[in-house]
Amino acid sequence: MLRVGLTGGIGAGKSTVARRLVELGARLVDADQVAREVVLPGSVGLARLVEQFGTGVLDADGCLDRPGLGEIVFGDPEARQRLNGILHPLIGQRTAELIAEAPHDAVVVQDVPLLVEGAMAASFPLVIVVHAPESERVRRLVDDRGMTEEAARARIAAQADDEARRAAADVWLDNSGAPDAVRAEVDRLWSERLVPFAAALRGQSPQPCDRLDPVPPDPCWPAQYQRLAARVARAIGDSVVRVEHIGPTSVPGAAAPDVIDLQVTVRSLDSVERFSPGLAGVGFLERREAGPRQDADERWFVSADPGRPARVHILEDGS
Repeated sequence: MLRVGLTGGIGAGKSTVARRLVELGARLVDADQVAREVVLPGSVGLARLVEQFGTGVLDADGCLDRPGLGEIVFGDPEARQRLNGILHPLIGQRTAELIAEAPHDAVVVQDVPLLVEGAMAASFPLVIVVHAPESERVRRLVDDRGMTEEAARARIAAQADDEARRAAADVWLDNSGAPDAVRAEVDRLWSERLVPFAAALRGQSPQPCDRLDPVPPDPCWPAQYQRLAARVARAIGDSVVRVEHIGPTSVPGAAAPDVIDLQVTVRSLDSVERFSPGLAGVGFLERREAGPRQDADERWFVSADPGRPARVHILEDGS
């Protein structure tokens, strides 16, 4: 299974991209829909909210009064913390259930509006960010959703900025033009990257990246390394001592084969089998045959992503 994080600012057109991915065969898990589901009338979530904040959070039909709840927690960090303490575990549990229901060979797209704000990018093997200029987003919010321009700009300002989203994005989809244009980009992404990525994970077959010719230096290499390093560190967890960018792409201004090499020092290689599933969950598969300089004190994992060749070289601390 390949899990893909999908996000974008309000008005960027993320729903257009999500719909097209579903049409192509993806399984969609919509975070907003899950958040609504866990507080439906009769749910444990709604009962806990009433217990915590009182019956004033209910409307006349017994449903959650979202604006009313917003007034209670807005500007009150302690109340917001209590709210998150109720909702986040329920949302996480329901999300996990929906993912578990998907076929083992599925491409599961998790539509998470606040993926960047919630620092969740490292949990996914691939993150897609849908972008449109602020002026276009404001126009859409005013024309399509009936917001005032002031309200639209305030909503945009309350979310992550473009710089933060670019830092999280493995794929940056420009949705500033006609819907057909972004759909064509999604079609190419699906056929050239997502489907082969999922197939490689399913077949436990990492991408070959040992014999690539040097290319001119890419200014994106450091940012790509940072994203991969965050994923690897989260997947391995407390066993990590340090993660470093090594190899030719770590040399500023140097031509190099287009492969990101990461050296991960761990406390003990005895724990590799324990964190191998976590690395597979973020797109890295162990290469069983002998790799460059491989011996008893190191292990190699290689990316299954055809769009970003990468290797993880794992050493035991002190070896």
